[in-house]
Amino acid sequence: MKAPLTPALISRFAALVGPGHALSDESDKARYLVEWRDLYRGETPLVLRPANTEEVAAILRLANETKTAIVPQGGNTGLVGGQIPTPGEGEIILSLERLNKIRSVDPLGLTMTAEAGVPLASIHAAAEAAGRMFPLTLASLGSCQIGGNIATNAGGTAVLAYGNARNLVLGLEVVLADGRIWNGLRRLGKDNAGYDLKQLFIGSEGTLGVVTAAALRLHHRPRGLAAAFVSVASPAAALDLFARAQATASFGLTGFELMSGLAMEFALRHLSGARLPTASAPWYVLLEVSSGRSDAEAGATILDILTGATAAGEALEAAVAQSQSQIDGFWRLRHGMSEVQKFEGGSIKHDISVPIGDLPAFLEEAMAAVKAAFPGCRPVPFGHMGDGNIHFNVSQPEGADRQVFLSHWNEMNAVVHDVVGKYDGSVAAEHGVGRLKVDLLAEVKPALDIELMRRLKAALDPDDILNPGRVIRRP
Repeated sequence: MKAPLTPALISRFAALVGPGHALSDESDKARYLVEWRDLYRGETPLVLRPANTEEVAAILRLANETKTAIVPQGGNTGLVGGQIPTPGEGEIILSLERLNKIRSVDPLGLTMTAEAGVPLASIHAAAEAAGRMFPLTLASLGSCQIGGNIATNAGGTAVLAYGNARNLVLGLEVVLADGRIWNGLRRLGKDNAGYDLKQLFIGSEGTLGVVTAAALRLHHRPRGLAAAFVSVASPAAALDLFARAQATASFGLTGFELMSGLAMEFALRHLSGARLPTASAPWYVLLEVSSGRSDAEAGATILDILTGATAAGEALEAAVAQSQSQIDGFWRLRHGMSEVQKFEGGSIKHDISVPIGDLPAFLEEAMAAVKAAFPGCRPVPFGHMGDGNIHFNVSQPEGADRQVFLSHWNEMNAVVHDVVGKYDGSVAAEHGVGRLKVDLLAEVKPALDIELMRRLKAALDPDDILNPGRVIRRP
């Protein structure tokens, strides 16, 4: 039976982290309670900021004893509301931001062990200092934390070559719902001794356990890099270009991003100092090739791809970066596309994936469907064509009322997701489920999938204290 969240119980929780790290004043709690897109605003009696794994364990032991709901939070960069406490539910935020130590780096073994609260940018910097690379790359690089990246199985722009977060994790340290610490921080490249337990927690969004540290897989840094910004006539042309680039560069193809003309217009309009590298076109591709030898080899590969693509009519025009700063400028256009949409009014988001070969047909059908259902709306698709993941966002008609447009969120979702379903795609490709898509998941997932997920939840968190109401509906 759940214990009332009395002042005495709140004091018990606060004592576990010490003075200054149990936040109850509204001003102190404010930054933990708002999602950056302002889609979710939360309420909590308390924000706890433990310093280490043992303090996390103590918090969960008390939560388990008193049946108190806990919402784990990393850098608060999530896009589906999973990290924001639900108003009226008395959920306590467990912030991992003070678990911010890099415990070890092994350049020869290509591993790093880091605590959950280490910002992704700091992971990158530590790997680079050791002459290695951690390839997971997101637009929120400077503020997201590795624990949150793992809990949501983050993807980003390097999935094509290196995989999602789950492909970059060798082992985990996890605090279970009852406060026990599971030490799975093994740094083995191969381990078939039973079930791969770490995979249960990767992508579970804090509903099965709280990740407190991870053993990460590092990679050797490419010795050469080249990038091109390419104008294309259509997603079909971009798909032909992708096939050519993959055949030519093979494992050296490390980036292939598709951007609609309207998404680019938004970026050019609202990103300070942004400029278009080519003439305007209906669609654009950002193409990146890495080399184990030199910039010259990577550049030669890019030119080989573009020469063939131009001759075949796949590319309308291309600009090849002549410096690292130009490469950074190309990527700034792409990474800025999520942020700039807010300047165009309300935006209804879809994070979908379909088989790569079906992307052109999906985009054509989905764009036509939303325009027919919501006249004047502006589809703004962009994303990771190389792994089939598109952020199919829809901005409000020009001059429309933002709140009125956003009130049609579910209807818009239904239109887009009907097309996704036709291609046997996913409605939660990269950002996760959280609160935003929990009801949707119950509708689109097969009943047996939901049943198995519920069994896992019941086995690891029988009292539903860890991020309740996220990923799967409350019992």
